[in-house]
Amino acid sequence: MFAIIIGTHGRLSEELLSSVDMIFGEMQNTAAVTFLPGEGAADIAAKYEAALDKLDTSGGVLFLIDIFGGTPYNAACRIVINNEKYGIVTGANLPMLVDLANTQMMDEGSDIRTLMEKAEGVGQKGVRLFHMSMVNN
Repeated sequence: MFAIIIGTHGRLSEELLSSVDMIFGEMQNTAAVTFLPGEGAADIAAKYEAALDKLDTSGGVLFLIDIFGGTPYNAACRIVINNEKYGIVTGANLPMLVDLANTQMMDEGSDIRTLMEKAEGVGQKGVRLFHMSMVNN
């Protein structure tokens, strides 16, 4: 089974995980990592390492990060660069996480690149527009 680490500025990672638990049920093999005011890159890197120590990483690790180029992303890059079974997807959102929870539960045995592409596609498809001008009478 692959592991998921959600890394975000503030407590967004905890809230995303809590929301998925409400919709889908409790996620397995997943950790929420926060980057809080006053912390630095070393702090979040240590939190990532602590999460990795608690998770089953034998099927790989997918880091879902809020913003490309931010401290949570940069710290994750330092870990991912050393392991071909690890990957990062930025723009973490709820549809992406719900779909990954389902994929995890089905234990489809996908490689990390396939999981990354799937997360990216679901995340993009989760963005929809609605305006009254779009409704046909």
